[in-house]
Amino acid sequence: MELNEHKRALQILDILIKEYPSVQPALTYSDAFQLLIATILSAQCTDERVNIVTKTLFKKYKKPEDYLKVPQNELEQDIYSTGFYRQKAKSIRNCCSELIEKYIGKVPEDFDELTKLSGVGRKTASVVAGNAFGIPAIAVDTHVKRLSNLLGFITSDNPDKIEARLKELFPENEWIKLSHRLASHGRKICIARRPKCFECRIGNLCPSFNPEIKRSEK
Repeated sequence: MELNEHKRALQILDILIKEYPSVQPALTYSDAFQLLIATILSAQCTDERVNIVTKTLFKKYKKPEDYLKVPQNELEQDIYSTGFYRQKAKSIRNCCSELIEKYIGKVPEDFDELTKLSGVGRKTASVVAGNAFGIPAIAVDTHVKRLSNLLGFITSDNPDKIEARLKELFPENEWIKLSHRLASHGRKICIARRPKCFECRIGNLCPSFNPEIKRSEK
């Protein structure tokens, strides 16, 4: 069975939309600034842990200036359980300083401007641009990376290549929610160490389960 790659992608998308119709970001936030901070904290950390930390953090730190008023070690202690707390605290403080100096304390809506901020790569910029400002973007987290390879869309661990490939295959108006749907499927069904392949609604379209499906050569 050989399906046109784009057609297969759209079939998978159609099933994912039905399986996960109302997807939302896993991180808890109330504005673009909170989402930016939460996403920086989410590096090498679960969203669940970040949400536990930010529940208290966002009551103490409400604007960029607040992160600069406290000593570095105090912020480190406040975010300690997210891991890599020294580097994250440094990135957050530098980012907040840049927001104040260059953007009058506001998170820029422009994608390229977002990537210029300290501690902000394409993934973080995509999360903020898509979910805070509605700008079409695909955030490549660990789930999206893993499923993109398992589903045979690409053979690469490079997030930038994966992002570009997914943008080729899927319609722009679905980019933002695609990340959430793939992540939801990764948490619920396509679990890294114990995938539920026989329960998977997209299994017949997945080359990792169905050997008749041809993987992309990209």
